[in-house]
Amino acid sequence: MTKTAELRNLSKQELNEKILALKKSLFEMRSQVSTGRIEKPSKIKETKRDIARILTILREKKVI
Repeated sequence: MTKTAELRNLSKQELNEKILALKKSLFEMRSQVSTGRIEKPSKIKETKRDIARILTILREKKVI
C-alpha cells in the first residue's frame, strides 16, 4: 500500500478512514476465499499488515 512515512503525514481522521476501507476490503477478500474465487490470497496478509501499521501510527499520535 503506502509507505509508513506517507501514513505519518496523514491526520487521525484520514487514518481512521483508511482503516475502515481496509477492513471492508479484508471482509470482501475473506468472502471471496470462502467461495473460492480470490485471485491473490497473499493480498489478505498484506491488508492485515497495512491495518496494523496504521493502528501503530494512531497509537503513536495518541502518546505524542
